[in-house]
Amino acid sequence: MKNAMKHAILGLLLLAVSFNSFGQDKEKTSYVLITNATVFDGVNEKLIEDTDILIENNLVKDIGKNLKAPKGAEVIDVTGKTLLPGFIDAHTHLALHSEVDYLIYSSPEGYMGAKAATNATQMLMRGFTTVRDTGGPTIGLRMAIDEGAVIGPRILAAGKMISQSAGHGDFNARQINWSQYFAGQIDPAYIRGWTTIADGIAEVQKATRETLRSGASLIKIMGSGSILGAHDPLDVTEYTIEELKAIVKEAEKWGTYATIHAYTSESVMNAINAGVRSVEHGLFASEEAFQLMKEKDVFFSTQFMAFSSTPEEAGMNEVAAPKYLLAKEGADNGYRLAKKVGVKMAFGTDLVGGLDMNTYQPQEFIARLKYYTPYEILVQATSLNAELLERSGKRHPYQEGALGVVKEGAYADIVVVDGNPLKDLTLLTDPEKNIKLIMKDGKVYKNTLN
Repeated sequence: MKNAMKHAILGLLLLAVSFNSFGQDKEKTSYVLITNATVFDGVNEKLIEDTDILIENNLVKDIGKNLKAPKGAEVIDVTGKTLLPGFIDAHTHLALHSEVDYLIYSSPEGYMGAKAATNATQMLMRGFTTVRDTGGPTIGLRMAIDEGAVIGPRILAAGKMISQSAGHGDFNARQINWSQYFAGQIDPAYIRGWTTIADGIAEVQKATRETLRSGASLIKIMGSGSILGAHDPLDVTEYTIEELKAIVKEAEKWGTYATIHAYTSESVMNAINAGVRSVEHGLFASEEAFQLMKEKDVFFSTQFMAFSSTPEEAGMNEVAAPKYLLAKEGADNGYRLAKKVGVKMAFGTDLVGGLDMNTYQPQEFIARLKYYTPYEILVQATSLNAELLERSGKRHPYQEGALGVVKEGAYADIVVVDGNPLKDLTLLTDPEKNIKLIMKDGKVYKNTLN
């Protein structure tokens, strides 16, 4: 009996040692030393020449010359290449990869999520290590990526968009909305995680609280007419300022902010006066609206490449095409006013309608060259976008280090380009050829340097 007890105790001790060793292996520090880099740090136009970057686990540990590689470190020589922070896209819809009517009302379960995961992987392989998803069911995708089950960028997700009846987020094209005859939300757009239809202060408060409970990093409001909407003409202003203030207040209670889809100048002015911290699209905003945007430190998150195409190239159907052309007419004036006033300009693409459409994502870099320098555009896509993301406060899922910069203590989200994008921004339009290294969170996802 005593021998049996001894063997049992010995077995438990060995098992404990085994588990302890397993835990130690998992927590073992890993190092990557990148040598001979020419660095754009995301902030300063002057490149840092011939420098080394030591990465410890998922953060930048040290930056300097002739750094010594710790024992067991992976050493990557990037001589002759330019190292930049991983790019950030501030306006994506990872789940909106097919016709919205089909995704909401007809597609089988799993279809949307599977293709959204593919979309995410492809974005990362274009050098976008972080995205802000401004509406749609992608909170679960973010969780899967963070757990390592799916390869993709970091995601700050807005979750369900908040829309008034007959607003941009009211995707039900039927003339009769049967939900009015039943208690609660029965529209598949709500059930499948796309939109909450809310009218009046009490309803928008509840919708905001529900969205934040689901894990959203920010709130997306539909505040004006749209190009792709089923009901709303482009010139319509949606939500009262009282409703907007109620949404903003609920977001602020959670330490985060609201952004708004707004085209008309009235909708932009209402949003800014209500406390919204970012305006999406905003092409018809007046100079007065842009001045207020600057005064209130509100980001302008619009797209350049999306409005430089034909309706066919942009994937517009016959209903959306006329509205798209109208928006395109106003785009140049909106861009020029934004540049003149000097508002904070986010870098976003808003490419929807198919995975093939998202392959145009890097074209956004050169679409902005008519208005901004390569340096200004690269700042927009890195540190300036990171500043916008920080407005999520404690709802920002990534608190361990800084994003959008290369500095000590920042996340090790890095791209290495063959050539100098500050001199030739077109290099970024062919990421498969010209982006030689992609690292996110200290892990290498692409390395074609050799």
